[in-house]
Amino acid sequence: MSEKEIRTIKVDYLARVEGEGAMHVKIKDGKVDDVKLKIFEPPRFFEAFLQGRRFEEAPDITARICGICPVAYQMSACHAMENGAGVRVEGAIRELRRLLYCGEWIESHGLHVFMLHAPDFLGYDSAIEMAKDHRELVQMGLRLKKIGNDIGIVLGGREIHPVNVKVGGFYKAPRKRDFLKLVEDLKWGIEAAEKTIQWCAGLPFPDFDQEYEFVSLRHPDEYPMSEGRIVSNHGLDIDVSEYEEHFEEEHVPYTNALHSVLKERGSYFVGPMARFNLNFDKLSPRAQAAAKAAGLDGQCLNPFKSIIVRAVELLYAFEEALRVLENYERPEVPAIEVDPSGKTGFGATEAPRGILYHRYGVLGNGDIRDAKIVPPTSQNQKTIERDLYRFVPQYIDLPDDELQWHCEQAIRNYDPCISCATHFLKIHREEVS
Repeated sequence: MSEKEIRTIKVDYLARVEGEGAMHVKIKDGKVDDVKLKIFEPPRFFEAFLQGRRFEEAPDITARICGICPVAYQMSACHAMENGAGVRVEGAIRELRRLLYCGEWIESHGLHVFMLHAPDFLGYDSAIEMAKDHRELVQMGLRLKKIGNDIGIVLGGREIHPVNVKVGGFYKAPRKRDFLKLVEDLKWGIEAAEKTIQWCAGLPFPDFDQEYEFVSLRHPDEYPMSEGRIVSNHGLDIDVSEYEEHFEEEHVPYTNALHSVLKERGSYFVGPMARFNLNFDKLSPRAQAAAKAAGLDGQCLNPFKSIIVRAVELLYAFEEALRVLENYERPEVPAIEVDPSGKTGFGATEAPRGILYHRYGVLGNGDIRDAKIVPPTSQNQKTIERDLYRFVPQYIDLPDDELQWHCEQAIRNYDPCISCATHFLKIHREEVS
């Protein structure tokens, strides 16, 4: 290769993620000199067009940000408004919210484990190709995902962008008999999720343990979904209302996506691995045992093994959903009164991909004055980039198509939800001596 020769790899689609992206790798003297993950995410203006809308509209508007995790947006919005009003949702209504969140974790983790990530480990370009040789595996994944969607239908009114969620609770509380069909499905799902963990544990993983600052919610009594303090393995322990005192978003010149960083230390890692490492003791005994049998004794530092962690959370979500249904008694009212007028409220919940932060200022007439929304993927952007910087050197000498494969798999470890735009990746490799 001559000194001036530049190798460029162009890939029309980064499949099995949401969003547009490109990667630029600069190699100097045989070593990786620079890695840039570029996101072509267009402005979507949700924070802006929330201004002037009634506070009650926030859950339904923000749900449209994502078709995979609309419940997370709804719950973070509800919690922020309730925080501003100084009220808490308790009892059966809170349990129903947890059930709806379980449904979202089930459908999202089921989708990612079987349809988006498994093909990487088995050498297929898509789940459709994988199904030719692993039909039963794909069918199991589809059934698991469908059960999560069914929870959304029964409790949320439909499987995508639920319409039954409101600030303070729900518009209608289902009767216990409405959930009867789900009970047997959830029991099947527990067994299937346990098999999924065992199957994931047998996949081939590169040796890539890394040191991260993990950040997640932490609740004293339960594995975190909708409530808790924000903690990290480096000593962070704050109330959700203190989020913006410690975290900030930065504009990076080469990408349209903002990078979120810890003001004190820079990049950090949110999502299933963060929750697992910080809250292993809050998992059910069965989920803990399954994780240990898969080789994860309360800790996972290899992002490629995040597929196992997602399967562990899948098991936990099925168990938790069944627990809620078996103990469910219909509340007397489906929602409590909430009025955050003239207040500022803060909310954070654990979307399948990590912490989702919302902050709303509400005028005295109940209209939203301003809004701030920080999704999980923007919080992981710098860590994804850092992982690529450390991962690429192992594969510098590979042909372009093989290098591309490994880079895409490394990005998919995070299950990134970049945007709702067309899937697109360009990888540029520049050799400089």
